[in-house]
Amino acid sequence: MKQKKLIYWATTGLVVAGMLLSVVNYFFNPELKVAYAHIGFPDWFRIELGIAKLCGALALAIPVVRPLIKEWAYFGFFVNFSSAILAHYMVHDPLFNLAAPFIMLVLVIISYISYHSINKHEIK
Repeated sequence: MKQKKLIYWATTGLVVAGMLLSVVNYFFNPELKVAYAHIGFPDWFRIELGIAKLCGALALAIPVVRPLIKEWAYFGFFVNFSSAILAHYMVHDPLFNLAAPFIMLVLVIISYISYHSINKHEIK
């Protein structure tokens, strides 16, 4: 059980840290406006996604958050990272640009699986 908790907290911590760094980058890095335009997304989507990432990171980081909210946060991150991989691929970005969302996707999947192996409760 200790190993499962260690895997859960390590992967969840990396996801939360990555999302919090992403939020700071989304709000304070002017180059991201150009990057979003390159992919074809409007600038308001960058702000919306930054707010959603902040909410999701908090939902995963706070232990007393209800399981259903955590499920939605995991789902949101899964969709976000899958979409990021697809968006970068579709505009023919170099493989390097797909690495970060792919790594985050793997971390989210491991965190999700370990979360459920530790917490065998019904979602309410």
